[in-house]
Amino acid sequence: MRLTPDTVRDEYEWVQDRRSDVVPLVNETRAHLGSQFDVDVDPLTDDAYTAAIDEVFADGDRAVNVAALVRLLRELDVESDYPGFVVDELLGRELAAMIAGEQPLRLLAEATFHVADVRTHGNDGEAAGADDLDAALAAGVQTRVPGWPWQQTESPFAVE
Repeated sequence: MRLTPDTVRDEYEWVQDRRSDVVPLVNETRAHLGSQFDVDVDPLTDDAYTAAIDEVFADGDRAVNVAALVRLLRELDVESDYPGFVVDELLGRELAAMIAGEQPLRLLAEATFHVADVRTHGNDGEAAGADDLDAALAAGVQTRVPGWPWQQTESPFAVE
C-alpha cells in the first residue's frame, strides 16, 4: 500500500461518505451505553460526525495513520474470516482510539469499539474488516464528540 496526500484525501472522503451508516451506529451505541450507566447521552448529528472527521483529518500526522488503517480495514479479508479475527479487531480498536484522541478518550474508544462491533455485521461479499471499520468509526467519533454528562463539567481531580 502506498500513501500519498491524494490517498489520504480519498480515504477522508470515503469516511465522510459513511456518515449515513456510522451515525445511526453511534447513536445506537450511545443509547446502549447510556442505559448501562443510567445516563442520558446526547445523540450525534450528521453535522457533528462531519466536523469530527474534519478535525481528525486536519491533523496531517494523524490523518495519514487514520487513512492507512481505514484502507487496511476496507481491503482486509481472510479466507473463512476466523483466522483474521484478531487482526481486524486489532486494527479496528486502534483506529477507534486514534480517532478519539489522547488519553483517556483513547482507552474509552478502544473499549467502546467492542460494544459497537457486536452491533454491526458486514454484508455478504464484503471484506472481513468492513464491519470492524464501521464499528471503529462509530466508537472513535462517539468518544471524541461530547454528549456524555461527565464531559460537561470540569474534572474534580485537577490539581491547581
